[in-house]
Amino acid sequence: MTQTTTGAQRLPLASLEAWQALGFGMFIHFGMSTFDHDELSRGDKPATYYAPDRLDVDQWISVARDTGMRYAVLTTKHVSGHCLWPSRFTDYHVGNSGNTTDVVEAFVRACERRGVMPGFYYCSWDNHHLFGSLTPTLTRWEQAFTTQEYREFQWAQVEELLTNYGRIGEVWIDIPMILPRDYRHKLYNRIAELQPQAYIMMNHGISDGSKFNVGAAWPTDLISIERFLPNSHNGYMPWREIEGQTYYIPGEVCDPIGQEWFYVEGDRPRSDAELLGMYLVSRGRGANLLLDVGPDTHGVIPEHYVAALQRLRANLDKLGM
Repeated sequence: MTQTTTGAQRLPLASLEAWQALGFGMFIHFGMSTFDHDELSRGDKPATYYAPDRLDVDQWISVARDTGMRYAVLTTKHVSGHCLWPSRFTDYHVGNSGNTTDVVEAFVRACERRGVMPGFYYCSWDNHHLFGSLTPTLTRWEQAFTTQEYREFQWAQVEELLTNYGRIGEVWIDIPMILPRDYRHKLYNRIAELQPQAYIMMNHGISDGSKFNVGAAWPTDLISIERFLPNSHNGYMPWREIEGQTYYIPGEVCDPIGQEWFYVEGDRPRSDAELLGMYLVSRGRGANLLLDVGPDTHGVIPEHYVAALQRLRANLDKLGM
């Protein structure tokens, strides 16, 4: 067994440790699911159904920065297939919607102004652009698959995102398990070619970080700890043996501020004690915390979420963190 000083394919250990030093980020779930109130949207609503009337992307990033978050990851395309940028490869995007703002552009520029590292989330599960694929909406998980035509579409969109908006710090590929492994390797390498400094996340699913499903999410630079905290016995074990070689794979806890990824009316933030505990346990066990804060149908982070984040920041300040 050989231990390496690089990440999955390419990143030096110092770079991965620099990502860990970021510590705290904002996950931003926003898009068609905000408006059709379905996290796993079927993608059957017209593009005009997406219609924020007071969209303020700068507010999102200001809240992130002012509450101590050092990076942010935006859902550029979720399960609905609706795109938050005017993609050349589909007409199902913001350019044909009730608000034509290029949210991806606004997000990156706001991050640049505020000194926050921007990241892009892209979902491989797409209920609108099927191209003959069977998504988990249409079949059992173990039978879901994507076609070559869909993968060519995904490839083109990822290239579009990573060549038109400047330097991107993190690229988050969701539901990679419905992509063939050889394609995942090619996609990983293409992302790395277009954004050499980016940290690439292939999300392997809901887990406490104690195990990693190589068949579902390799290669990756980071391991997702979704809807859990790092395993209490041994943390998430950043050094992992994968196919005879040991890699350093930092962990990232992702969980919403309330119970829902996308904004849902009546979804209240967790208690101050729970949010503080999430932060302290995540960081204490060596993982970053990517806390999801979904903007509402107006396109702003609602005040009760802002207030909860401000109280969290105040509590961390009291602890000198």
